[in-house]
Amino acid sequence: MNTELKNTLAQADKLKARLQTARPLDVEALAKIKAAFEIEYTFESNKIEGNTLTLQETALVVNEGVTIGGKSMREHLETINHAQAVEFIKEVASNEIDITERTIREIHAIILHGINKEQAGKYRNVPVMIVGSRHTPPQPYLIQPQMEKFIIDYKAMETDGIHPIVIAAFLHDELVKIHPFIDGNGRTSRLLMNLYLLSKGFTITSLKADSEANQAYYTSLEQSHVDNNPLTFRLLVTNAVCQSTEKYLKIFEG
Repeated sequence: MNTELKNTLAQADKLKARLQTARPLDVEALAKIKAAFEIEYTFESNKIEGNTLTLQETALVVNEGVTIGGKSMREHLETINHAQAVEFIKEVASNEIDITERTIREIHAIILHGINKEQAGKYRNVPVMIVGSRHTPPQPYLIQPQMEKFIIDYKAMETDGIHPIVIAAFLHDELVKIHPFIDGNGRTSRLLMNLYLLSKGFTITSLKADSEANQAYYTSLEQSHVDNNPLTFRLLVTNAVCQSTEKYLKIFEG
């Protein structure tokens, strides 16, 4: 394993151990903290895909049911759906349910609820191209066998004792590479990544959507998909997990 990745994973494990032994907060305070992190995650994940709601507007839509003037109905639905998908992955993780193709399709169905009824939770039946990328996703007839192999490979990584953060990064990376859905692949992949992180005791982790971070995100995916080099993306995810855990610790230990 790459030395930098190995050291960053070790740091993530140390931070996780500190968080697990931190002074417990009362139930209400803990719920509010987690809710704030989940709103931030919904905001960042949607922003990556071009949603223009601000963090404050995202909170108003999710928590208060407010309609934001000048924003499209789709942007509102994307926000509501993503928040509901977060609740879904939390339930799956807490119940220790195995990740399957059905799990992935269920996440996607929530993401596209009310936006694209015909395609929600269904693999695409048309070829696609990704704007600005040299990677060409597989033809529709290859999606099912590649998704089956995807699940087999993920389970093999677990059997081999691969670090959970590396597996979480793989789940995101490989699902985006296959691009099984006509729309919503990015959000679904980030939710799948977080589902696995939560199931292994890590925190909800946001991949930032500011221009510099966004460029690094897409560049690292391109390196993985085109150059068969997933290291940069795995480092990006591991660093994001560390940053998320550190934010929690500042609250718990502060």
